[in-house]
Amino acid sequence: MADEYFYGATLKEGTKYVTWDPENKSDGFPRTHKLVIKQCILGHEAAGDEYNVVQVETMTIRDTLRIPIAVLKVGETRQCRMDLEFSDAPVTFTLIEGKGPVHIHGQHLLGSLVEEFEDMEEMEEEDEDGASAKKKPKLTNNSKGNKPAAGGGAPAPKNDNRKRK
Repeated sequence: MADEYFYGATLKEGTKYVTWDPENKSDGFPRTHKLVIKQCILGHEAAGDEYNVVQVETMTIRDTLRIPIAVLKVGETRQCRMDLEFSDAPVTFTLIEGKGPVHIHGQHLLGSLVEEFEDMEEMEEEDEDGASAKKKPKLTNNSKGNKPAAGGGAPAPKNDNRKRK
């Protein structure tokens, strides 16, 4: 990824949901976006007698997924550490229970598809060079008369039962 930005959102009564949906501005080349959520924190002014449940809604390969990612309550759990990555927009965070506030923060990573394709080409070239440089181990005798082990690794142990002079 080329650029990294802080991401933050607050869910509370009156603002129960927020959607992350970055625009692909035409800068002459396409960009990739990734959202990484690191933590949900219950605000200090939250009511002590209620649960605050944060739900995420995002797309999967087949359909839309809605699932809770944090359950916070004063006196029990005021924060939830996580490492959630979303590479496809849009992603919607909703406070489905409680009045909040719940603060969500993480990173918005911006990359260039052009750079990624160049990196992929370099990796493919390295793979081709590496594959041609790798050779199977020989299964013949070495100069000391010991055969390599069956796996092609180190020589077999010497026979120590020989008479010594």
